[in-house]
Amino acid sequence: MSAVFRELDNLLVIIDKIVYMPTLEAPPDRPYPFVYFITIDNQSVETVTIRGRKWVISDQAGQKIVVEGDGVVGEFPRLAPGERFSYNSYHVIGSDSVAQGAFIGLTDEGVPFVVRIPQFKMEIPKAS
Repeated sequence: MSAVFRELDNLLVIIDKIVYMPTLEAPPDRPYPFVYFITIDNQSVETVTIRGRKWVISDQAGQKIVVEGDGVVGEFPRLAPGERFSYNSYHVIGSDSVAQGAFIGLTDEGVPFVVRIPQFKMEIPKAS
């Protein structure tokens, strides 16, 4: 039996800021780390718990990296109507890339939902 995920009206994901952070550790094949700051804003009428996330990072060459996992930065935020959860994390890339994704969760009534993470660009600063 598979769950049907619906989008939850008025559960918002806001990209607060994207910052290139060359001092963070990164693998040789993806040496450019970008920190992103996100707020999940529950303007819906339901209490929700974020259970997981999925990211798709696409680079200029069309290569995709998919990142999936439980929770958000090791937490399972529960948000009543009007509450927000803000966090930051990072992606490492090898060339200019675009990230997009979704959070999945459950309402307090046990109804599964999905909320999309707006697409954002990570552009490597050019040497001057």
